[in-house]
Amino acid sequence: MKSSRALVMIFFSLFAGVLAVWFAARWVSAQASENATAIVVANQNLDPGTQLTPDMLTQMAWPKGAIPDGAFTDLKKLDTRVVAGSVIYKGEALLEAKLAPEGSAGGLSSIIPPGMRAISIHANEVVGVAGYIQPGSLVDVMVNTKDQNEKPISKIVLERILVLATAQDDKRDQNKPKVVSAVTLQVDPTQAEKIDLARSIGTLSLILRNPLDKVDTATDGARKDDLMAGDALVKTVALSSTPASSPPKPKPAKAQGGAKTESVEVIRGVQKANSSY
Repeated sequence: MKSSRALVMIFFSLFAGVLAVWFAARWVSAQASENATAIVVANQNLDPGTQLTPDMLTQMAWPKGAIPDGAFTDLKKLDTRVVAGSVIYKGEALLEAKLAPEGSAGGLSSIIPPGMRAISIHANEVVGVAGYIQPGSLVDVMVNTKDQNEKPISKIVLERILVLATAQDDKRDQNKPKVVSAVTLQVDPTQAEKIDLARSIGTLSLILRNPLDKVDTATDGARKDDLMAGDALVKTVALSSTPASSPPKPKPAKAQGGAKTESVEVIRGVQKANSSY
Protein backbone atom coordinates (compact mmCIF):
# COMPACT_ATOMS: atom_id res chain seq x y z
CA MET A 1 0.00 0.00 0.00
CA LYS A 2 2.78 2.33 0.95
CA SER A 3 4.71 1.47 -2.23
CA SER A 4 1.68 2.24 -4.40
CA ARG A 5 1.23 5.60 -2.70
CA ALA A 6 4.93 6.38 -3.25
CA LEU A 7 4.64 5.56 -6.95
CA VAL A 8 1.65 7.86 -7.27
CA MET A 9 3.56 10.68 -5.58
CA ILE A 10 6.56 10.16 -7.89
CA PHE A 11 4.32 10.16 -10.97
CA PHE A 12 2.53 13.28 -9.79
CA SER A 13 5.90 15.04 -9.15
CA LEU A 14 7.19 14.17 -12.62
CA PHE A 15 3.97 15.37 -14.24
CA ALA A 16 4.11 18.63 -12.29
CA GLY A 17 7.75 19.14 -13.32
CA VAL A 18 7.02 18.58 -16.99
CA LEU A 19 4.05 20.91 -16.80
CA ALA A 20 6.16 23.60 -15.14
CA VAL A 21 8.82 23.31 -17.84
CA TRP A 22 6.17 23.58 -20.57
CA PHE A 23 4.66 26.71 -19.03
CA ALA A 24 8.12 28.22 -18.58
CA ALA A 25 9.00 27.55 -22.22
CA ARG A 26 5.74 29.11 -23.37
CA TRP A 27 6.39 32.16 -21.24
CA VAL A 28 9.95 32.57 -22.52
CA SER A 29 8.76 32.13 -26.12
CA ALA A 30 6.03 34.74 -25.58
CA GLN A 31 8.53 37.15 -24.06
CA ALA A 32 10.94 36.56 -26.93
CA SER A 33 8.20 37.16 -29.47
CA GLU A 34 7.27 40.41 -27.80
CA ASN A 35 10.90 41.59 -27.78
CA ALA A 36 11.91 40.37 -31.26
CA THR A 37 11.15 41.23 -34.86
CA ALA A 38 11.62 39.04 -37.92
CA ILE A 39 14.07 40.67 -40.36
CA VAL A 40 15.40 39.49 -43.73
CA VAL A 41 18.77 37.73 -43.79
CA ALA A 42 20.73 35.93 -46.51
CA ASN A 43 20.48 32.15 -46.62
CA GLN A 44 23.64 31.93 -48.76
CA ASN A 45 26.71 34.01 -49.57
CA LEU A 46 25.85 36.87 -51.97
CA ASP A 47 28.61 38.40 -54.11
CA PRO A 48 28.59 42.06 -55.24
CA GLY A 49 26.51 42.53 -58.38
CA THR A 50 24.10 39.70 -57.48
CA GLN A 51 20.45 40.44 -58.27
CA LEU A 52 18.33 39.18 -55.36
CA THR A 53 15.58 36.60 -55.68
CA PRO A 54 13.27 35.22 -52.92
CA ASP A 55 15.10 31.88 -52.75
CA MET A 56 18.30 33.67 -51.65
CA LEU A 57 16.62 35.17 -48.55
CA THR A 58 14.85 34.13 -45.37
CA GLN A 59 13.52 35.73 -42.19
CA MET A 60 15.03 35.45 -38.74
CA ALA A 61 13.91 36.70 -35.32
CA TRP A 62 16.07 39.58 -34.18
CA PRO A 63 16.03 41.37 -30.80
CA LYS A 64 14.16 44.66 -31.18
CA GLY A 65 16.87 46.60 -29.40
CA ALA A 66 19.60 45.25 -31.69
CA ILE A 67 18.04 45.60 -35.15
CA PRO A 68 20.60 47.37 -37.40
CA ASP A 69 19.65 50.52 -39.29
CA GLY A 70 18.38 49.87 -42.80
CA ALA A 71 17.19 46.31 -42.12
CA PHE A 72 14.20 44.88 -44.01
CA THR A 73 11.18 43.04 -42.61
CA ASP A 74 9.44 42.41 -45.95
CA LEU A 75 10.94 39.97 -48.46
CA LYS A 76 9.01 41.53 -51.35
CA LYS A 77 10.84 44.85 -50.97
CA LEU A 78 14.14 43.13 -51.84
CA ASP A 79 13.00 41.46 -55.04
CA THR A 80 15.40 42.34 -57.92
CA ARG A 81 17.57 44.56 -55.69
CA VAL A 82 21.31 44.27 -56.33
CA VAL A 83 24.14 43.63 -53.85
CA ALA A 84 26.77 46.36 -53.97
CA GLY A 85 30.12 47.01 -52.32
CA SER A 86 30.98 43.84 -50.42
CA VAL A 87 29.98 40.22 -49.94
CA ILE A 88 26.87 39.54 -47.82
CA TYR A 89 27.44 36.31 -45.93
CA LYS A 90 24.94 33.62 -44.99
CA GLY A 91 22.93 34.66 -41.92
CA GLU A 92 23.84 38.35 -42.33
CA ALA A 93 21.06 40.93 -42.29
CA LEU A 94 20.22 42.66 -45.57
CA LEU A 95 20.81 46.40 -45.17
CA GLU A 96 19.98 49.30 -47.46
CA ALA A 97 23.59 50.50 -47.26
CA LYS A 98 24.81 47.24 -48.81
CA LEU A 99 22.49 47.42 -51.81
CA ALA A 100 22.66 49.34 -55.05
CA PRO A 101 19.98 52.02 -55.61
CA GLU A 102 16.56 50.76 -56.60
CA GLY A 103 16.28 50.13 -60.33
CA SER A 104 19.96 49.21 -60.73
CA ALA A 105 20.66 46.32 -63.04
CA GLY A 106 22.79 43.45 -61.86
CA GLY A 107 26.40 43.10 -62.86
CA LEU A 108 29.64 45.01 -62.50
CA SER A 109 28.26 48.47 -63.30
CA SER A 110 25.89 48.32 -60.32
CA ILE A 111 28.69 47.98 -57.76
CA ILE A 112 30.75 50.99 -58.91
CA PRO A 113 30.27 53.78 -56.33
CA PRO A 114 29.22 57.25 -57.52
CA GLY A 115 32.20 59.26 -58.73
CA MET A 116 34.29 56.17 -59.46
CA ARG A 117 35.07 54.37 -62.70
CA ALA A 118 36.16 50.92 -63.88
CA ILE A 119 39.13 50.48 -66.21
CA SER A 120 40.66 47.24 -67.51
CA ILE A 121 44.31 46.53 -68.27
CA HIS A 122 45.89 43.62 -70.09
CA ALA A 123 47.21 40.99 -67.69
CA ASN A 124 49.56 38.06 -67.84
CA GLU A 125 51.20 35.83 -65.25
CA VAL A 126 53.57 38.61 -64.21
CA VAL A 127 51.04 41.46 -64.16
CA GLY A 128 48.50 39.28 -62.33
CA VAL A 129 51.02 38.17 -59.66
CA ALA A 130 50.84 34.54 -60.81
CA GLY A 131 47.05 34.51 -60.55
CA TYR A 132 46.83 35.56 -56.89
CA ILE A 133 45.13 38.87 -57.74
CA GLN A 134 41.38 38.31 -57.41
CA PRO A 135 38.24 40.46 -57.12
CA GLY A 136 38.44 42.37 -53.86
CA SER A 137 42.25 42.50 -53.80
CA LEU A 138 44.12 45.77 -53.32
CA VAL A 139 47.04 46.50 -55.63
CA ASP A 140 49.62 49.15 -56.49
CA VAL A 141 50.11 50.03 -60.16
CA MET A 142 53.71 50.30 -61.44
CA VAL A 143 54.91 51.41 -64.87
CA ASN A 144 58.23 50.62 -66.57
CA THR A 145 59.11 53.35 -69.07
CA LYS A 146 61.82 55.95 -69.83
CA ASP A 147 62.47 59.20 -67.99
CA GLN A 148 63.20 62.65 -69.46
CA ASN A 149 66.77 61.54 -70.22
CA GLU A 150 65.55 58.47 -72.11
CA LYS A 151 66.84 56.18 -69.37
CA PRO A 152 64.78 53.20 -68.11
CA ILE A 153 62.79 53.76 -64.92
CA SER A 154 60.23 51.77 -62.92
CA LYS A 155 57.84 53.83 -60.81
CA ILE A 156 54.75 53.17 -58.68
CA VAL A 157 52.10 55.57 -59.96
CA LEU A 158 48.99 54.49 -58.00
CA GLU A 159 48.47 52.80 -54.63
CA ARG A 160 45.66 50.89 -52.90
CA ILE A 161 43.55 50.31 -56.03
CA LEU A 162 40.59 47.93 -55.68
CA VAL A 163 40.32 45.03 -58.13
CA LEU A 164 36.71 44.71 -59.31
CA ALA A 165 37.09 41.71 -61.59
CA THR A 166 39.61 39.39 -63.21
CA ALA A 167 38.72 38.57 -66.82
CA GLN A 168 34.90 38.27 -66.77
CA ASP A 169 34.77 37.03 -63.18
CA ASP A 170 33.74 39.39 -60.35
CA LYS A 171 33.24 36.70 -57.68
CA ARG A 172 35.29 37.10 -54.49
CA ASP A 173 36.74 34.71 -51.92
CA GLN A 174 38.23 32.33 -54.45
CA ASN A 175 41.03 30.23 -53.01
CA LYS A 176 42.50 28.86 -56.24
CA PRO A 177 44.98 31.10 -58.14
CA LYS A 178 44.03 31.66 -61.78
CA VAL A 179 45.97 33.43 -64.52
CA VAL A 180 43.65 35.69 -66.53
CA SER A 181 43.87 37.90 -69.61
CA ALA A 182 42.60 41.15 -68.06
CA VAL A 183 42.15 42.84 -64.69
CA THR A 184 39.48 45.50 -64.04
CA LEU A 185 40.30 48.19 -61.47
CA GLN A 186 38.12 50.69 -59.62
CA VAL A 187 39.57 54.20 -59.94
CA ASP A 188 38.52 57.82 -59.95
CA PRO A 189 38.67 59.80 -63.23
CA THR A 190 42.15 61.21 -62.50
CA GLN A 191 43.54 57.77 -61.76
CA ALA A 192 41.93 56.42 -64.93
CA GLU A 193 43.81 59.05 -66.95
CA LYS A 194 47.12 58.09 -65.31
CA ILE A 195 46.61 54.40 -66.07
CA ASP A 196 45.69 55.12 -69.69
CA LEU A 197 48.80 57.26 -70.15
CA ALA A 198 51.05 54.79 -68.35
CA ARG A 199 50.04 51.82 -70.50
CA SER A 200 50.61 53.87 -73.67
CA ILE A 201 54.20 54.82 -72.76
CA GLY A 202 55.39 51.68 -70.97
CA THR A 203 54.59 48.33 -69.42
CA LEU A 204 52.24 48.04 -66.45
CA SER A 205 52.66 45.71 -63.48
CA LEU A 206 50.41 45.16 -60.46
CA ILE A 207 51.77 44.74 -56.94
CA LEU A 208 49.58 42.81 -54.53
CA ARG A 209 49.36 44.34 -51.04
CA ASN A 210 47.84 43.52 -47.66
CA PRO A 211 44.36 45.09 -47.34
CA LEU A 212 45.26 46.14 -43.78
CA ASP A 213 48.29 48.10 -45.00
CA LYS A 214 46.96 51.64 -45.35
CA VAL A 215 50.31 53.45 -45.48
CA ASP A 216 51.14 54.96 -48.88
CA THR A 217 54.84 55.23 -49.71
CA ALA A 218 56.19 57.91 -52.06
CA THR A 219 59.21 56.66 -54.02
CA ASP A 220 61.55 58.24 -56.56
CA GLY A 221 61.43 55.20 -58.81
CA ALA A 222 64.22 52.76 -59.64
CA ARG A 223 66.80 53.37 -62.38
CA LYS A 224 69.69 51.35 -63.81
CA ASP A 225 72.20 53.22 -61.64
CA ASP A 226 70.23 52.13 -58.55
CA LEU A 227 70.66 48.49 -59.56
CA MET A 228 74.41 48.90 -60.08
CA ALA A 229 74.91 50.89 -56.86
CA GLY A 230 74.88 47.75 -54.74
CA ASP A 231 77.64 46.13 -56.83
CA ALA A 232 79.85 49.23 -56.57
CA LEU A 233 79.35 49.27 -52.80
CA VAL A 234 80.50 45.65 -52.53
CA LYS A 235 83.66 46.41 -54.48
CA THR A 236 84.39 49.44 -52.31
CA VAL A 237 83.98 47.42 -49.13
CA ALA A 238 86.20 44.66 -50.51
CA LEU A 239 88.99 47.09 -51.34
CA SER A 240 88.79 48.83 -47.97
CA SER A 241 89.00 45.48 -46.12
CA THR A 242 92.24 44.36 -47.92
CA PRO A 243 95.21 44.72 -45.50
CA ALA A 244 97.85 47.20 -46.63
CA SER A 245 101.32 45.78 -47.45
CA SER A 246 103.79 46.21 -44.65
CA PRO A 247 106.59 48.72 -45.36
CA PRO A 248 110.04 47.16 -45.69
CA LYS A 249 111.94 46.97 -42.45
CA PRO A 250 114.85 49.38 -42.39
CA LYS A 251 118.19 47.70 -42.69
CA PRO A 252 120.66 48.35 -39.88
CA ALA A 253 123.05 51.14 -40.76
CA LYS A 254 126.57 50.09 -41.51
CA ALA A 255 129.35 51.60 -39.49
CA GLN A 256 131.23 54.23 -41.36
CA GLY A 257 134.69 53.23 -42.50
CA GLY A 258 136.57 55.99 -40.65
CA ALA A 259 134.82 55.53 -37.34
CA LYS A 260 136.97 54.46 -34.39
CA THR A 261 135.86 51.83 -31.98
CA GLU A 262 136.91 51.51 -28.39
CA SER A 263 137.64 48.12 -26.84
CA VAL A 264 137.77 46.83 -23.30
CA GLU A 265 140.00 43.97 -22.33
CA VAL A 266 138.56 41.61 -19.72
CA ILE A 267 140.76 39.05 -18.01
CA ARG A 268 139.07 36.13 -16.22
CA GLY A 269 141.61 33.91 -14.67
CA VAL A 270 143.94 32.83 -17.45
CA GLN A 271 141.47 33.64 -20.25
CA LYS A 272 141.25 36.93 -22.05
CA ALA A 273 138.24 38.34 -23.94
CA ASN A 274 137.85 41.51 -25.98
CA SER A 275 134.65 43.60 -25.98
CA SER A 276 134.21 46.63 -28.21
CA TYR A 277 131.60 49.38 -28.28
